[in-house]
Amino acid sequence: MAIQLKSARVERWPVAGEFVISRGAKTHVDVVVAEVEGDGASGRGEGTPVYYLGEDAAGCRDQILHAAPHVADLDAAAARAAIQEIMGPGAARNALDCALWDLEARQRGLRLWQLAGCDGAPTARTTAFTISLGTPGAMAEAAATAEADGYHLLKLKLTGEGDRLRVAGVRKGAPNARLIVDANESWGQIDILSEAEALSDMGVEMIEQPVPVGADALLDPIYAPVPFVADESCHTAADVARIGPFYDGVNIKLDKAGGLTEALRLADAADAAGLSIMVGCMLCTSLAIAPAFVLAQRARWVDLDGPALLARDREGGFEFREGRIAPSL
Repeated sequence: MAIQLKSARVERWPVAGEFVISRGAKTHVDVVVAEVEGDGASGRGEGTPVYYLGEDAAGCRDQILHAAPHVADLDAAAARAAIQEIMGPGAARNALDCALWDLEARQRGLRLWQLAGCDGAPTARTTAFTISLGTPGAMAEAAATAEADGYHLLKLKLTGEGDRLRVAGVRKGAPNARLIVDANESWGQIDILSEAEALSDMGVEMIEQPVPVGADALLDPIYAPVPFVADESCHTAADVARIGPFYDGVNIKLDKAGGLTEALRLADAADAAGLSIMVGCMLCTSLAIAPAFVLAQRARWVDLDGPALLARDREGGFEFREGRIAPSL
């Protein structure tokens, strides 16, 4: 039952058009893929480097190669437990952790959701579709296209300047869509309550990471009409006690948490603290979405549009129909 690393490699996937946030634009995404094998079975996992932490795909691949000899004599479950100690959170551990989950499920003849202890098979969920940062007119046009394509929940990237005009433009372009926004830490120097109230009046139902990491206490005296959800400020279960007093929910991403193992712990910690759960992703293929989709069954908001933002996806990937994500038939 001992496992071994079959491969660790970097793959480049083109983005459909251009993906723009306040930190810059992307025309492609580099991911790291880990493949492990043992007892005649194999498992794969994918991670996208967390760019704001300085990760890159080659470095993540090297982390996997370094960790592999330390768990080679273990079975999949024991190896998964071991890497929680010898690897830090991030895309490298995510890829290897999810590969080990996949391997163990295949070895035991189970589906991933069964191995993870879920009550039933995952079902299709409404997912947000991201509207890249741009001018109000460009974002309105992108929102109109997304709504016409069947997306009912749109996530807007904001920058802290001119955000009300951007939201107004999107509302005009997609009058019937639900809206959530991601401020990407950009509201540290503005009147947060006034901004939240203005966006709420335009139908925004959630605001993600309004303030910079480390400045979360700026939210302490604010009783906003919409919930604040921590993204960059919350990576693992250990962060919940620190950020819980300032937020209403947490955005769980497997790349931040370092895999499904820690993401499940984070979800449990959020539940215990009374925080809503959002399950998000980086730009990625459907290989990375598979374990996140299991966790998304527990989420209030699902933002798993990573593959939908690519020019192409892996064969047999997830399907996006009428604004919902579901496994391919």
